Amino acid sequence: MWPWEHIAAGYLLYSLGLRALGRPPPSDGAVVALAVASLVPDLVDKPLSWGLGWFPSGYAIGHSAFVAIPVGLGVLLFGSRLDRLWVSVAFVVGYWTHLLGDVLNPIRYGNSILVGRVLWPVSAAEPYEIDRGLGRGLAYLEDFVAELVTMPITDVVLLYLLLPAATIALWIFDGAPGVTLLSRAVGTVRSRLR
Repeated sequence: MWPWEHIAAGYLLYSLGLRALGRPPPSDGAVVALAVASLVPDLVDKPLSWGLGWFPSGYAIGHSAFVAIPVGLGVLLFGSRLDRLWVSVAFVVGYWTHLLGDVLNPIRYGNSILVGRVLWPVSAAEPYEIDRGLGRGLAYLEDFVAELVTMPITDVVLLYLLLPAATIALWIFDGAPGVTLLSRAVGTVRSRLR
């Protein structure tokens, strides 16, 4: 899955979950926590694999359920003690939906789910055939764009645009949480740079 898809899946699940529980839409802090957490597995594993060569693939410690479950439970405990339970829930939803998305993503290509992606070190992912280093991300992006231009538009919409579009619509309906916090952060950085 692409980074924006991980964020979209996490946000959709979190926001709809809040609604199901009769809670208000996500807060600014929760959205930021969710967005960051939904990228954590890749921010850990891809540099360790692609950049440093510590792992034979980009699915290792950051993608491991054996790491994600205790980390998630710790974050929930820490958040509840700081009276930030819903921010910590957002973090956990973002992190865990990333793993679920990577397990289920092969279905969109007609393949079987890949539970082994989240079972490191018990089940290590297949090593890459070619070491492309940090250029692997660009190679994947080139392949993705080449695939998009050859696909029928209905497939593009169903496979790649529907999830982000639905999530953006829900995010706007929720009042665009996170924009205020981001705007303040940008303003602070600008004022310090002057």
